[in-house]
Amino acid sequence: MKLIKALLIILLNCGLIFQGWSQTKEKPAPPENHILFIFDASLSMHGNWESDKKINIARKYLTQLIDSLEKIDNVKLALRVYGHQKDVPPQDCNDTKLEVPFKDNNAGEIRQKLRFLIPRGTTPIANSLTLAENDFPPCDNCRNIIILITDGVEACDGDPCQASQNLQKKGIILKPFIIGIGIDPNFEKTFECVGQFYNTPNEQKFSEVLEIVITRALNSTTAQVNLLDIYGNPTETDVNMTFFDSYSGKVRYNFVHSINYKGNPDTLFIDPLATYNIVVQTLPAVIKKDILLTEGKHNMIGIDAPQGSLYVFSPGSNQYKDLKILVREPGKSEILNIQNCFQTEKYIVGNYDLEVLTLPRLILKDVRIDQSTTTKIEIPKPGIANVSIPSSGFASLYQETSDTLKWIYNFEPQNTRPSLILQPGDYRIIYKPKNIKESIYTVKKRFTIKSGSSNTIILL
Repeated sequence: MKLIKALLIILLNCGLIFQGWSQTKEKPAPPENHILFIFDASLSMHGNWESDKKINIARKYLTQLIDSLEKIDNVKLALRVYGHQKDVPPQDCNDTKLEVPFKDNNAGEIRQKLRFLIPRGTTPIANSLTLAENDFPPCDNCRNIIILITDGVEACDGDPCQASQNLQKKGIILKPFIIGIGIDPNFEKTFECVGQFYNTPNEQKFSEVLEIVITRALNSTTAQVNLLDIYGNPTETDVNMTFFDSYSGKVRYNFVHSINYKGNPDTLFIDPLATYNIVVQTLPAVIKKDILLTEGKHNMIGIDAPQGSLYVFSPGSNQYKDLKILVREPGKSEILNIQNCFQTEKYIVGNYDLEVLTLPRLILKDVRIDQSTTTKIEIPKPGIANVSIPSSGFASLYQETSDTLKWIYNFEPQNTRPSLILQPGDYRIIYKPKNIKESIYTVKKRFTIKSGSSNTIILL
């Protein structure tokens, strides 16, 4: 009864994460727990161990555990057994079978199968783990857990470590639990790479470990992510955080960071069995790797994410409502963000290079973003150049300075009445009609654009 109460409390606590939702919203369903027991029924399990044979002790306590688990909602069970179908010698390394698959109300079937197992064969642990991949039904919202109970190490040519790692990398299972029944301490290290190993030197310890493992398997723990400003205070918020399984690389959680009604970062309920890489989706993203949670405690995760804002504007300029600004980190060619004019966007504190897609383009280097402030960049109000071209041809626009011409724009050959929004400055159009084959007839036209004014340029 004590175990049943503990498990019910755990699953009740897991549901608390959903209480923050508005009553009008549909609560997301908690994940379903799929627990696959891989049970050793090899010949060595026929050996004596304290009060009885190993097989009898193991199935007695596992049966009691099954009795408890069948009363808990949101838990489904399955049983794979190895070493029970063929006698040794000879050794049959394919002696492993899913005896009871995952389905509703199958606890009685598992108890019945355990009751009549007779230890006969070898110990194909790696093969059992490999085949377990297909034991778990497809599911988008499940926690797949393996609990392996064995009294010996791999007896075939397989590699249990590699088999376990393959399952974890595929994101099929969480890190397995292995319960050793009186295993020689010299062999304990062989299981460390397979999963979380517990060796039980006596019957009482086996019973205790079995309860500990199932409690850990069904437990969620609490965590709080502190997004820190430059002063080390957890003031940053309202940004998505993606939790990746650091082993498989798959997404486990997405949370939009929140400050709760008490003014603290909100409490998250996280599976403690995985190691996480957290990506805070700021601009640029902030990454913290290899985060381990401590079970049974409220975990505090601090991540430096100081932010300020950028606002680009042009006073009284309706022409720039759709203007784009390319934002880059200094020294990098890739675009960090494409920001709209008259839009405020947050960035991690630091310097940035801006490319404003005006005509001509404006390049602004080392624009500083500071903590909790808005950096405002003003773009000069543009003017309009209404160009009249006598016939289709080849025309280009250049920005004119005291010592050079800088190419700005190529006109469409068929458009003889283009209108361009230009930054204030001196310009020149160079044009030749399409049907003229002599360069001497090239037309050159200078003009000036002033803020807020319109200029008509006629090419003759």
